[in-house]
Amino acid sequence: MDHVNGAYRLLVGGEWITDDQTMPVMDKYSGEVMGTVPVASRETVDKAMDAACAAFPGYSALPAHARSRILEKAARLMERHAEEIATLICREVGKPWKYPMGEVSRGIETMRFAAEEAKRIHGETIPLDASPTGEGRIGFYLRKPVGVVAAITPFNFPLNLVVHKVGPALAAGNTLVLKPASMTPLTALRLGEILQEAELPPGVFNVVAGSGGTVGDWLVTHPRTAKVSFTGSPPVGEAILRKAGLKKVTLELGNNSGTIIEPDANLDDAIPRCVVSAFANSGQVCISLQRLYVHKDIAAEFSRRLVEATEWLKVGNPLEKDCDVGPMIDEGEAVRAESWVQEAVAQGAKVLVGNRREGRIFYPTVLTHVNPSMKVMCNEAFAPVVSIYEYDSFEDAVRMVDESLYGLQAGIYTRDIAKAFYAAEHIDAGGIMINDTSLFRVDHMPYGGNKMSGLGREGVRFAIEEMTNIRMVVIKP
Repeated sequence: MDHVNGAYRLLVGGEWITDDQTMPVMDKYSGEVMGTVPVASRETVDKAMDAACAAFPGYSALPAHARSRILEKAARLMERHAEEIATLICREVGKPWKYPMGEVSRGIETMRFAAEEAKRIHGETIPLDASPTGEGRIGFYLRKPVGVVAAITPFNFPLNLVVHKVGPALAAGNTLVLKPASMTPLTALRLGEILQEAELPPGVFNVVAGSGGTVGDWLVTHPRTAKVSFTGSPPVGEAILRKAGLKKVTLELGNNSGTIIEPDANLDDAIPRCVVSAFANSGQVCISLQRLYVHKDIAAEFSRRLVEATEWLKVGNPLEKDCDVGPMIDEGEAVRAESWVQEAVAQGAKVLVGNRREGRIFYPTVLTHVNPSMKVMCNEAFAPVVSIYEYDSFEDAVRMVDESLYGLQAGIYTRDIAKAFYAAEHIDAGGIMINDTSLFRVDHMPYGGNKMSGLGREGVRFAIEEMTNIRMVVIKP
């Protein structure tokens, strides 16, 4: 990667540059400093925006096949360097090895989806003579790139969530300025190198680092930003919406995902899937399983088996290939998770397993005897904590899942198709997973939430729609 003795640089206008201040990037398990990254000044952010604006006319004029070829080459390069990128993710995020390898595979697939979709961006004809005033006219619309996209990404998927913004933007002919999470910027910088090697023109993709309160705000409020695409917390998303002004905005925010386990559920499938869904990446996933609604007739068996499976998880060094759960992103987050669990216990919850912290590591925790007002139930935990709530009636379980302030994804295990459709009709969420948990996602499906979970949709084709403007053409012969 483009650095000397651990001193990384930012990508602006096709050049790797430094700035006056730097920040360290830590190995989240060992605490070792992996390197330093420049903190972008206002001047550097403006240069990045100028570079993106200057590159836009030429890049947006590239034919679809040329844009597709660049993205396909980037996917091949990511594939070639998969283990290197996975190791980088493993260290700077702290997620166990098997999950970074999975993330790299998904990132490659997402880039390939973008390469394919670059050749499918089109409008359609409009039957203008449906109105008497439209008689004798021909109408159709085109999709045109919006301009410069400001992409602001979180720490938990520093490759795939970046590619979910970069791939569609480039496929559509936009240029970008990316601000990755301050705690995990190295993977995004590595992607910048890959895109350069893939022959993306200079200035089309720029990477600046720094805090959301400075660098992020400068990008959101910049008068030449045409589109803001943000993934992160609801409070920050709301602030962005207020500050952005007349710009297109996509917000992928939080959730406290619920899944219902009906008496006819296949527990052999549901138990291991629930364990992965609750504890992968230490629960630091927007669609992590947080609330489990289990029918009272099977609650005892389900809880026993879930605890047994949780106790088998290996917690420790994420670089070890058999590790299941590593550290959280920083010790403050682990302390917060611990305090939420302790508060729930003080309010009557019972710990079935877990509730143990060692520095940045918070052990997988299962709670029962919870109530809807506890933070572990009504807020987004973003930690390896899952709560079991016993219910009597299916309709009550659906209502409780839906009563959340969030609405990203939810799940239900049942063999009853009528109940599956009932859940799909009555839970106001962006995705309803039948015989799976809230965690399921493939990268070409529409993905995004309702209520406090966000605005707009990702998934390559749907992100392209958010990153283009419709241009209506009417011809009077």
